[in-house]
Amino acid sequence: MSGRYLIKGGIVLTLGAKSSNHEEADVLVDEGRIVEIGTGLRSRGSEVIDASEAIVMPGFVDTHHHLARSLFKNLGDEGRETGRGAFSMASAGPDDFYVATLIGLLGAVEAGITTVVDFCEAVSEEQYSAAAEAHRDSGLRTVLVDTRRPTSSVAPDETTPPRAWGASVGDVEPESLAAARAAGLRVHLHADRTAGSGGSLDGLLGPDVTVIHGSGLGAGWMNAVRTAGASVALTPASEMAEGAGSPPVQALMDLGIRPGLGVGDERVAPGDMFAQMRALISVQHATYFDLKLAGKGGLPNLLGTRQVIRAGTIDGAEAVGLGPVTGSLEVGKGADIVVLRADRPNIFPINDPIGAVVWGMDTSNIHWVLSGGKALMENGVLSADVGDARRRAVSSRDRIGAAASSAGGGTL
Repeated sequence: MSGRYLIKGGIVLTLGAKSSNHEEADVLVDEGRIVEIGTGLRSRGSEVIDASEAIVMPGFVDTHHHLARSLFKNLGDEGRETGRGAFSMASAGPDDFYVATLIGLLGAVEAGITTVVDFCEAVSEEQYSAAAEAHRDSGLRTVLVDTRRPTSSVAPDETTPPRAWGASVGDVEPESLAAARAAGLRVHLHADRTAGSGGSLDGLLGPDVTVIHGSGLGAGWMNAVRTAGASVALTPASEMAEGAGSPPVQALMDLGIRPGLGVGDERVAPGDMFAQMRALISVQHATYFDLKLAGKGGLPNLLGTRQVIRAGTIDGAEAVGLGPVTGSLEVGKGADIVVLRADRPNIFPINDPIGAVVWGMDTSNIHWVLSGGKALMENGVLSADVGDARRRAVSSRDRIGAAASSAGGGTL
């Protein structure tokens, strides 16, 4: 259940278009929403969270994550070389699919992510239902992207995670795209150089579309995105590790397109947004300095930390159609909030709060996580039964890994 909380005395980064950041302020939460931001707020029966040595900000928005691959996170070189087929979840049972999805979502909570868009690779209704159950059990704000052919125009009920429809650009069938739109589903188009998921965006774009990656598309696709009012989501660490190329952050910036950020594939990339923010800003800075060292004129602006933190929060929410709901701390929005410890040596002393989040923090700074006003982490401890999830994840990992090994797909 959503509680009533007064988050008191913290550095508050609202990141909102109509709200200011505060050197010290309180945030009042009730019935799952932010009801007041200011100084000297009265608790009025709320549970008080002491944020006097903390940074309070919107929870991160993970715009693209293959959660079912979480059983095989951090495979490193083996995950990269064996690619997408070696430890496939296609033959996994519903229980395996459930725990794979859940362990990814619990990792998201621990990383301060309060909204996750799951590009779900379920191939059966049983797998999809298991993933949906994990979404509900996690307590996070989520979107479940169904990559199967749309078969129903029935909108999900309130107990089901919001749905979207997804496909690789090269595999989009006009009938499926039309059916998804008829059902009122947002469309997520996967486009990169790997696994043949490149192609053309001709006839596919609209304001209801999020283009993922984009590196497999021809020249001019970003202009088409801007013209159509579509959005872009980048997974910089995953894209570079999987061979999809450097994220086109500078080209997007040049056109005024603000992408959201996502984790992508945890088999080859970190599962937190701190890593994604640093990858994004590092790639753009490297591009800038390469041009400068080559004596080029008309240099672009350096990407700033304020732009990067927005990519991980409000710009990500806007990119997946959730801007009115989450991504910033504003009165009336969902109470998706993280409280970050600012007293740890990794970022103390605080010289610039946003710079501290982007350049210095990691998951060890996550102290409280609220999603829809419900506390999913309190004082650095997850509220979920992590031990049970861990045992079930190991069992499923071993079973699927053994099956892949016997089929010649590699070993753990």
